[in-house]
Amino acid sequence: MDKITVLICDDHAIVREGTRKLLEQESDIEVVGEARDGAEAVEKARSLRPRVIAMDIAMPGMNGIEATRKIKSILPETAVIALTAYDDLPYISAILESGAAGYILKSARSEELVLAIRAAATGDAVLSRSVAQKIFSRGMRSALAGPVGSASSGATRSPGAGPPLTEKEIEVLKLASRGLSNKEIASELGISPRTVQSHMASIFGKMAVGSRTEAVLEALRRGLIAPPDVEAP
Repeated sequence: MDKITVLICDDHAIVREGTRKLLEQESDIEVVGEARDGAEAVEKARSLRPRVIAMDIAMPGMNGIEATRKIKSILPETAVIALTAYDDLPYISAILESGAAGYILKSARSEELVLAIRAAATGDAVLSRSVAQKIFSRGMRSALAGPVGSASSGATRSPGAGPPLTEKEIEVLKLASRGLSNKEIASELGISPRTVQSHMASIFGKMAVGSRTEAVLEALRRGLIAPPDVEAP
């Protein structure tokens, strides 16, 4: 199996070095580069094309939110994880709406970062269920207020949105919008986690996104997911 290639973006050298040493202990992860600020992160991402990027939010010059937005416009298949000291919902919402797959606090245990990188690389959940529901509920409110149209119509699609999703793919996204992991989605649908992963891969390709967080937010914008889907216990 190919290794998960990772780019580390942080303005503090000691954080980059510590994160590199941590990740290099894992046999399935390869750190391919480091960046000191947002502009360098965009440049390195373009040249190195990593599978996952660990992105700090607060950096000099171009911050992590703007860098994420630019990177996702160039490399939609790359998953960005915010690695940050900020746990305020506005910061989290801003970087997720810019295209990040999830976020990890710098105070988290080292194994949490490793698991998040593996999850992002396979399209599994990177957000905790409580945070996911807050973010997706906010996304639903934005979708209902926006020009896309009522979220009650499953046939709503954005212009040039690509191939339509199958009923099963929409069903998978509805469960993902509740913050369920691939394993939990598989249990709900009576299928294997590998089949859920295959559905997610198909969804990512059709929507031109690199993570389940982006896929759910895009489904909200297109009206493929209704409020009861996000708010269900």
